[in-house]
Amino acid sequence: MTVLILKPALHDKIWGGTRLKQFKYDLKSDHVGEAWVIAAHKNGVSTIVNGDYAGQTLKELWDNQPDLFGGHHVNETFPLLVKILDAQDNLSIQVHPNDKQSSENFGKTESWYILDAEPNAKLFYGHHAKTMPELKQFVDNKAWDALLRTIPVKKGDFFYVPAGTFHALGAGVLALEIQQSADTTYRFYDFDRVDHTTHKKRPLQITEALSVTKVPHVDPILNQRVRIQDSTVVTRLLTSPKFTIDKLSVRGTSQFNQHHQYELFNVISGQITLQDSEGTYQFEKGDNFIMFKDTQQYTLDGSGEVVVSFVTPNSYQSQELAYLDN
Repeated sequence: MTVLILKPALHDKIWGGTRLKQFKYDLKSDHVGEAWVIAAHKNGVSTIVNGDYAGQTLKELWDNQPDLFGGHHVNETFPLLVKILDAQDNLSIQVHPNDKQSSENFGKTESWYILDAEPNAKLFYGHHAKTMPELKQFVDNKAWDALLRTIPVKKGDFFYVPAGTFHALGAGVLALEIQQSADTTYRFYDFDRVDHTTHKKRPLQITEALSVTKVPHVDPILNQRVRIQDSTVVTRLLTSPKFTIDKLSVRGTSQFNQHHQYELFNVISGQITLQDSEGTYQFEKGDNFIMFKDTQQYTLDGSGEVVVSFVTPNSYQSQELAYLDN
C-alpha cells in the first residue's frame, strides 16, 4: 500500500455556501462550509476509496495499522487535519488554544492557502490591543471595528495562524486549511447573526478566548523558499513546529523521493498523473490522498498544483521554523 485515496466528510455551517461543488463533492445543502478532506478526528473522518482498505475510515486505519504510519502509541491520534473552507459569509472572530491549553490531544495551530477570493475579500487576522487590559476593554465595549485587524486577500496568498491568534476568514474566501487535528474553537464575536437551524445566536466563549489569546499580536515571519525539481516549481510555504507545507506547481514529468513516513497530498488545480512502483494514478482538482514511505520514489506529470504537507521532523533546525508555538 503506497497511495491512500480519500473521500471527504462534509459539514454544514451558518457561513457556508455551494462553491465546494467545483471540487465534485456531493453537497446535500446550500450551506456547506467545510470539506474535511484528510481527517481522522472524532467530529469528522474521511473514508478510504481504493485498495485493500476501501470502505474503512482513516481513523480506523490509523488505529488498526500503526505500522503503515511508522508506528505510534495505542492512544495516539492522527496529528493533522486538512479542510477546504467555503466562506460565503464571515466566520466568527475566534481563537484556538495551544497544546498545553487544549483539552484535546492537540492544540489548534492552522494555516490557510487561499484557493480563490472575490473582489475586495479580506481576512480578520490579529488585533490592535497592546495589553491584556486593553484587549478586555475593547471586548467589553464591543469596539470590534477598532480592535479587529483586516487584510485584503487574493488567490494564492498564504497565512500561518498559530494557536492564540485572533482570526477569521472573511466573506468570499475559499481556502485550503491545514491544521493540527483538533476542533476546539473559542468565539469572541459572531456578528450578532442568528443560526437558521436553531433560530438563536450561536454561543460565545469570551472568557476562554481571552485566556488563550496572545497579546500583543505579532506576525510570524515565514521562511519561504523556491526550488526547481525537473519540471516542477516547489515552494516551501511553511516550516512550523507542528507541520510543514510545500506547493508543487507541476508543468511536466518530475521525479521525487519520498522522505517522510507519510505525506498528505491535495490537488488544488489541474490534472496530475502519479506513477510509482505499484501503478499509475490519475488525479484532478479536488482529489486528496496520502502517500506512504514505501513508495520511495514517484513521478508526477501533467499540469496542475498540489499542496503537500507532513509532520515536521524533529531533525529540522530551529532556524528553519517559521514561528515557535507556546
